[in-house]
Amino acid sequence: MNDSSSFLIKIATYNIHKGMSIFNRRHVLPDIKHALGGLTADLVFLQEVQGEHHQRASRHADWPTASQQAFLADEQLHHVYGCNAEYRTGHHGNALLSRHPIVRWHNQDVSLNQFERRGLLHSVVALPGCDVPLHALCVHLNLRAADRRQQLQTLVDYVCQQIPQHEPLIVAGDFNDWQREACGLLREGLDLREAFQSLHGRLAATFPAKLPLLTLDRIYLRGLQVEHAETHSGKEWGKLSDHVPLTATVRLGPQVLTTAAAERASSDIVDEEKRKQVS
Repeated sequence: MNDSSSFLIKIATYNIHKGMSIFNRRHVLPDIKHALGGLTADLVFLQEVQGEHHQRASRHADWPTASQQAFLADEQLHHVYGCNAEYRTGHHGNALLSRHPIVRWHNQDVSLNQFERRGLLHSVVALPGCDVPLHALCVHLNLRAADRRQQLQTLVDYVCQQIPQHEPLIVAGDFNDWQREACGLLREGLDLREAFQSLHGRLAATFPAKLPLLTLDRIYLRGLQVEHAETHSGKEWGKLSDHVPLTATVRLGPQVLTTAAAERASSDIVDEEKRKQVS
């Protein structure tokens, strides 16, 4: 990157409740789109995205003809969708919206039973002027604590196997972490730090939307420095979903680029030695 010290990334994570209001009384996806636009985030991690639902599409006149993630991206953002749950009337899952190109993605199934279908949506994002990719994992974990521990260990194993340690990483989403165990597990296993907690000394309350008390939604970081983090609550947000969004503005850490350069230099030396041996 030409000037990493000036490059900021704004992140948002939001469980959109399939575009329906609390108790599924109203279709609110157009309002969610307007509200998310006001956040001006570069990366938006979405959970409970309704990829398709035939009954609701026929019932609501303003139901989009495109998928929910495409409707929210509105040709302004790149987007990918990981389908987690399929049923007779449609399917839902996680999605990522990105201001920057998504060069590849993979949806890792972490379901533990037939009633809670879950996945880790891994996207690799190309940042302008930077030869190190950004890894974004959008997650939505189970309600049972024992299940979450197993899914968190699967997440740790996946990252260790698939993502180089020197490349910046964001893991964000709805962790359903009622017992606040995720921070310790992810710090120990992956050296991840939660953005809001890093600045404010506590986790952000994001649920229920009308009176947030529980700290279910998180943004975990590695190789990125937190500049700002906040929740977005109030009367209008309380009408849109049962969660409120959490945002963080982060800066690409200079150590990421230094480490990446060292890794490339080391690789070049090894390649040169191999060429000498062959010749």
